[in-house]
Amino acid sequence: MSADALFEKGDINSILESIPLYIKAVEANPNDYETNWKCARAHREYANLAFQQEIEGWEDICKKYGKDGMNYGKKAIELMPEKIDGHYWYGVSAGTYSDGVSILKALKEGLKKSTENAFETSYAMDKMYEDGGPMLCLGRFWHQLPFPMKNKKRALGYFEEFQKYFPDDPQGQVFYAELLIDMREKTLAKPFLEKAAASDHPYYSKRAKELLEEKYK
Repeated sequence: MSADALFEKGDINSILESIPLYIKAVEANPNDYETNWKCARAHREYANLAFQQEIEGWEDICKKYGKDGMNYGKKAIELMPEKIDGHYWYGVSAGTYSDGVSILKALKEGLKKSTENAFETSYAMDKMYEDGGPMLCLGRFWHQLPFPMKNKKRALGYFEEFQKYFPDDPQGQVFYAELLIDMREKTLAKPFLEKAAASDHPYYSKRAKELLEEKYK
């Protein structure tokens, strides 16, 4: 089965199986743009699912595969900076890497500017890419940064924009609700958490239920 066919199956094991095939394809043709960004995507998606499913050792997985995803994404950017895929998958890979090592460590390594640039470039090129990923990522980026870099107002703008296009997305609902709670708007946040909790998304439904239990006793 081809790397693309394995990846498209969408489960964590199939995505993991696709990675060595993508790596082999990159090694055979290092300057192929599509192969590099798809290799970045596979690394990131595997690590993200490991995080969401709390696979044993997920921090190390996020660290390794997030870093490798960044490298393949960076290569794709170098090959075709005018296309979105390298920028976007570099940015989300950096986010996954920071899940593994902590945001503070990622910041100490100087990743803020490159991650911000990747998401801003993706947003400018096509904010609807990957189901609105650039909007969601920028909102999350500005909310998750530590003080004094955190910018809740900017985060709010991106999350509100995302909601206009994707009002039924559980990830967007949870991220938006977490920001609203942080802004002491618990009443506004609750309906978004209730919608996410009722969804069939295995991770964000669970996360929404945890927040409802934690914040609304």
